[in-house]
Amino acid sequence: MTIAKLHRPLVIVAGLMAVLALAALTGIFADDRTLVGAPIWLKPFKFAVSIAVYATTIAWLLSLLERRPRLAWWLGTTIAGAMLGEIVIIVGQAVRGRQSHFNVGTPLDSVLYSIMGATIAIAWVATLVIAVLLLMQRLPDRADALAVRLGILVALGGMAVGFLMTTPSAAQLAQGRPSIVGAHAVGVADGGPGLPLVGWSTTGGDLRAGHFIGMHALQAVPLFAFALVLAGRRIARLREDRVRIRLVGVFAFLYAGVTVLVTWQALRGQPLTHPDAPTLAAAAVLLALTAIGTAWASASPGRAPAAVPAGALS
Repeated sequence: MTIAKLHRPLVIVAGLMAVLALAALTGIFADDRTLVGAPIWLKPFKFAVSIAVYATTIAWLLSLLERRPRLAWWLGTTIAGAMLGEIVIIVGQAVRGRQSHFNVGTPLDSVLYSIMGATIAIAWVATLVIAVLLLMQRLPDRADALAVRLGILVALGGMAVGFLMTTPSAAQLAQGRPSIVGAHAVGVADGGPGLPLVGWSTTGGDLRAGHFIGMHALQAVPLFAFALVLAGRRIARLREDRVRIRLVGVFAFLYAGVTVLVTWQALRGQPLTHPDAPTLAAAAVLLALTAIGTAWASASPGRAPAAVPAGALS
């Protein structure tokens, strides 16, 4: 697969995001302004990197589709346009020193936030249609095909976690006409102490964890399938299609389980770094099921019973 065969608008968007990421990284050090407790250019940087990875991955997935090439092109172009529209608003609000997400403080802020919401919904629906097309597409390697399909399905779930952030909190509803509607954090205000770089809250729940982890199943599950192929050069068992297919399924189950677990943890207002007993118990069950699944996936196929010689039972 060459770059020339990839979806051109998505490749262009990925390239633009790479340039923007470098510019935003410079802005983090050159501009001392902060917004919601973080450098004002940190959000444009993170979104530029995320969109670059997402656009590149979707361009690759579209290259796998042999049927309905025109529909595939339009889906990719729609996603490219939606992502470009979202990042333009995020950068524009950063320049203005205004919060881009959840901000309905002025008529302009409200309109821009509504447009952002629409771009995300459009990209999600377009990705869903691509997932349906991939389910229908026959791919040469069954393990890789399963990885692509499960990866995009889990990613859709991770993307959907973002919609949970738009729900106004009880405190916001009590204000009557709040200027901020929705939040990343649960149980605490946005902008408090957080993990380095990602900023996920260390004092309350944070839905960005499940959103981020789930969304990147789009890359993680296919990369796991590729890693199995590489490992198969040294481990004979991994050269068997049956084993690789099962292991891909187990890994996708684990990945989806982690996404659900951290989202459930966040919805209970619990920091990712301070899991309680129910969270640890759920994690232990998930790991146990993964271990059982891995043992099952790696097991040798049972041997057929030896044939009984003719006349031996007479």
